[in-house]
Amino acid sequence: MLIKGEHALRKRLRTLLAKVLSPNELAYICNSYNIIGDIAVIRVSERAKKYGRIIAEAIMQVHKNVGTVLAQTSPIRGGFRLRRLELVAGEAKAVTIHRESECLFSVDLEKCYFSPRLIYERMRVAKLVQREETVVNMFAGAGCFSVVMAKHSNVGRVYSIDTNPTAIRYMKENIRLNRVYGRVIPVQGDAKEVIEKRLRHVADRVLMPLPEKALEYLPYALLTLRNQAERWVHYYDFEHANKRENPAEKVKLKVAERLEGLGVAFEVPSSRIIRTTGPNWYQIVLDINIAQ
Repeated sequence: MLIKGEHALRKRLRTLLAKVLSPNELAYICNSYNIIGDIAVIRVSERAKKYGRIIAEAIMQVHKNVGTVLAQTSPIRGGFRLRRLELVAGEAKAVTIHRESECLFSVDLEKCYFSPRLIYERMRVAKLVQREETVVNMFAGAGCFSVVMAKHSNVGRVYSIDTNPTAIRYMKENIRLNRVYGRVIPVQGDAKEVIEKRLRHVADRVLMPLPEKALEYLPYALLTLRNQAERWVHYYDFEHANKRENPAEKVKLKVAERLEGLGVAFEVPSSRIIRTTGPNWYQIVLDINIAQ
């Protein structure tokens, strides 16, 4: 979701690049680049690679705070959700501090997963959290969902689990930067093992912001919930859908089959498309109320 100023900046970038890129390439570039702190991350087609330097310089001209432009040269993949990045222009670095929702996030874009496009979703979930809730974030990365929650709700504590030791290190730094000591609890390890050994029946609410593993780990989300009336799971997934299909409904059906197979009573009062991730591919969130 772009605010008015961002629309203006992207329009200006289109004007600067219109002389060298085709309309299709122009749309792709202007819709797919991200600004994270003082770093821009771009994706370019094979044909547009020869214009990489021109694209990077145009971005730095439009976004005066950007001093580094990196090109993403691989998909996000693997258990740590990492991607390959190559320097296109500016200072050779991948570490930055990103500002979002009155929070500061220190991130290494090569070694930790971070998406600025989840800004609305992070705040949306934070606003749902009730006073003194205990939350388990099963795939916390550098702690962005957890920190926003700690800053913008009256959450009791957020156990923030991740397998990536570098992400845990940056999570600890983000706890310090945002002064949320004791409310965001970093836990390194696989969420399955951590929940089985340490976090059974402790949570009022569970976050599962790793679409690639959410369905597999759903039983462990249930295991960490308390035995009480109000229990929530925020479930994230990727789904393919053509023009005649509703991607959110497809995810609902998949999750319903899984939960019914586990003998769990539930309802899904809310679902939404967070963003498109490719042609006919969507990122979806379901807010699932688990019955006692």
